[in-house]
Amino acid sequence: MEMNMKKLLTMLMALMMVLALAACGNDTSAANNGGNEPSTPTNALEKIKASGELHVALSPDFSPMEFVDSSKSGQEQYVGFDISLAKFIAEELGVSLVIEPMSFDASQTAVYTSAVPMSISGYSWTEERAQNYELSDYYYAGDNETDQVLLIKAEDAAKYTKVEDFAGQDVGAQNASLQMQLLTEQIPDANPITIGDLAVGVMELKAGNIEALAVAKGNAEMIIDANPDLVICEFQFEVKAEYEANVILMTKGETELLEAVNAALAKAYESGLYGTWYDAAVELGKSENAKELTLD
Repeated sequence: MEMNMKKLLTMLMALMMVLALAACGNDTSAANNGGNEPSTPTNALEKIKASGELHVALSPDFSPMEFVDSSKSGQEQYVGFDISLAKFIAEELGVSLVIEPMSFDASQTAVYTSAVPMSISGYSWTEERAQNYELSDYYYAGDNETDQVLLIKAEDAAKYTKVEDFAGQDVGAQNASLQMQLLTEQIPDANPITIGDLAVGVMELKAGNIEALAVAKGNAEMIIDANPDLVICEFQFEVKAEYEANVILMTKGETELLEAVNAALAKAYESGLYGTWYDAAVELGKSENAKELTLD
C-alpha cells in the first residue's frame, strides 16, 4: 500500500512538471512572435496604418486651398490644393484619406486634443503653433498664398489705402490665424473682429458690418472672382520669411508621424507636384461648382 502511494505521488509530480514546462514553452513562443494577437499600436502613425485610414481635419472655406465641389458628394466633394496634398500623404502611408470638415479653429483644437492626428488647412508657421504642435517642413503653394492682404469694398478703394485709414475701424480676420496676428501687430489702432468662417466674413464685409477682411492674396482673388464689388486694398501686410509658406499640424509628441509626413513632402516637392496641384485648384475654384462651406 505504501509502495503504491509513493508511485502515485511520483506520477503526479511528473505530470505537474510536464504541464509546467508546456506552459513555459507556450509563454516563450508567445513572447517571441506575439502569439496570435496583433500588437497594440503605440503612436499615431501605427494607429493610422492599423486602421487603414488617415483622418485629416480642415476648414473647406478657403479656396483654392480647400473648398467644396458642389457637383460631387461625400468625401469626393472636398477639393483644392491641400486636399491633393492630403491624398498624396495618405497614398505614401498606404492608407485611405478621410476628410473631417470643421471650422478653422476647431481643426486646430481637434489636433491639439488628439481627436484627429493631423490638420492641413493653409496654416502658416507661428511660434505659438510650434509650441503646441508638431509642425511639418514647409510646403509651398505659391506667392499668392504667401502674400497677406485686406479685402475692402470697391467703392472704398480710395478711402482705405494706408494703415492710418483703419484707425478705429472694424477689421475682420479668422480666429487663431496668421491674418489675425498680422492685423493686431501691424494695424494696432483698428478694432480686430474675430471671424469664425471666411464665407461669413465676406458677407459681413459686403453688409458693412466690417470695413475690411484680412486674407491670403490667393484667397482674396478667388473671393473677388465671385464678388466683383470687392477689391484688394492698396495696403499690404509685411510678411516675415518664416510665415511665407505653409505647414501641417500634427499632435504634439507624434514624431513618427512627423517624420513620415516630411518624407512625403520632400517627395512631392522633388516631383514638382505643388505647381500642378495649385494651378488645378485655381481653375476648379473659378468654376460654377466651387463653394466655400460654412461650418460652426
